Amino acid sequence: MTTHPKPSPPRLTARQEARRRRILRASTRLARRGGFEAVQMREVAELSQVALGTLYRYFPSKVHLLVATMHDQLQRMRDSLHTDPPAQSDAAARVAETLMRAFRAMRREPQLADAMVRALTFADRSAGAEVDAVSRLTTAIILDAMGPEYAPPTPRQLSVVRVIEHTWHSALTTWLSGRASITQVRVDIETVCTLIDHASDRVDGDGGATETAGAR
Repeated sequence: MTTHPKPSPPRLTARQEARRRRILRASTRLARRGGFEAVQMREVAELSQVALGTLYRYFPSKVHLLVATMHDQLQRMRDSLHTDPPAQSDAAARVAETLMRAFRAMRREPQLADAMVRALTFADRSAGAEVDAVSRLTTAIILDAMGPEYAPPTPRQLSVVRVIEHTWHSALTTWLSGRASITQVRVDIETVCTLIDHASDRVDGDGGATETAGAR
């Protein structure tokens, strides 16, 4: 049976994008105030000045909405990193600093962080597009920090990036639940980022390994 890729969603008009931005701002405001439970779709609609039916056309549930809110927050962080990138000399340290900046931002707004992470945890297949968008953006943030010497990344390097991403999300979840200290989060992130140093071999056409510019 032949499968076909899902068509891309239609591009939003300027007016639709402005409406979507209002919805995301309302979601963020409510989550900051009271966490996951405070984000009620009717209140989001009222705060963003859109009809409830319109809100559901943009986001079928508050899980979809809060995962999209996390994407929005990560995009803001990526933009700030382009302005003020980490200054460490090696890729592992730059990635660790980048993820710790993200963690510190979450720490400053724990109610918002908890709401977004809970939404990611609760998301089912219906929210797959939103979850995938968060994952792609997190990957892009890590690759940005690794630097141009890792572009384009090899399959092995992308595998390491996925492990780093999973560890960061797990560390954030355990901290939010009170099962990990800030020190432990830093240690876990710095430890997993050392995998970058061991993923700098490229495989050539004959199956042999060749060193990349990032190898030591």
